[in-house]
Amino acid sequence: MNRRDFTVGTLMGLAAMSGLTVAVRAEGDKTIAVLFDGLYSEFWVAGIKIIRADLEKRGFKIMEAISDKDDNKQFEQVKAAIAQKVEGIIIVQTDSNAVIPAIKAANAANVPMVHFNRPPAQSEAFSVAIQADNQKIARDAVLYSCEVAKASGKKHQAAILIGNLGDPNAIQRRDGFDEAVGQYKDVIDVVARIPTEWDADKAFAGLTNALQANPDISFLFTSSDFLIPQIQQALEAADKWAPIGDDKHVIFTGFDGFPAAYGLMKDKFMDACGVQNLFYETTLAIQAILDLKAGQKVEKLLLDPGFAITQANMEEKKGEMWGYVLWKEANPG
Repeated sequence: MNRRDFTVGTLMGLAAMSGLTVAVRAEGDKTIAVLFDGLYSEFWVAGIKIIRADLEKRGFKIMEAISDKDDNKQFEQVKAAIAQKVEGIIIVQTDSNAVIPAIKAANAANVPMVHFNRPPAQSEAFSVAIQADNQKIARDAVLYSCEVAKASGKKHQAAILIGNLGDPNAIQRRDGFDEAVGQYKDVIDVVARIPTEWDADKAFAGLTNALQANPDISFLFTSSDFLIPQIQQALEAADKWAPIGDDKHVIFTGFDGFPAAYGLMKDKFMDACGVQNLFYETTLAIQAILDLKAGQKVEKLLLDPGFAITQANMEEKKGEMWGYVLWKEANPG
């Protein structure tokens, strides 16, 4: 799916479709800073637009900045937001340790900071992190695929595309994969662990090399759906891109819930996908800032439980999948 603009009304309608009740209170001319490290996947593009839509509906002004994965640049953006006396900061940092000075600066200015979908490293500084329950979501999605592998009556060689290990999300998704396949050692042998550092070119090269070294790979997990184009390209080159039921089909599990993932689920090229609820995460982030400004206690970690969408439950669960809602908008009828 191409990146496309969509309206505030559409986004709030999507939240309603996902089963999320959005309580909105106007905030006049108050400002919240939204600082992302980049918009390098549809997940982050959708995330910032959903945040923007919710804030605008509540009556907030918005200060937005992109750091392009430059920690020093983002620190300057945080200081600029503090100087503008924003009500709070919603941030996506690149490095979980490098963001600590920014948290401390926000603490000193009594400006609440909320990390959107990527928690910071442990420190004495206080901030709130909104995060998907990555390990559980990945485990549940991969467990479904493990059952598919078991039902095939064959042994399977597996590969995992691992994200940037400086990102706790990547570590937890890897661990969820390991937890699942560890229960099926008689069926699944992990022969390739491919580091991507969240870089599409590295993912493509790594998977290509893994398929050449292990031509019998028939089970694949990606730690993010943004790598789907590279995965498809590598599997096509290896003559392994085929739908469920075809002898060449590689049992494929995704993570994030992209529109492209729903399309592959629908066309039966993907067996399962771990899904994050962007609408719920947005509400948690904004509410955390409001509660902290009101002097209320907020836990340092707020979890989105997410879910696994599979070939078995797709019709039941697709309405809760942000990627399905956007896919449907792009594919009317």
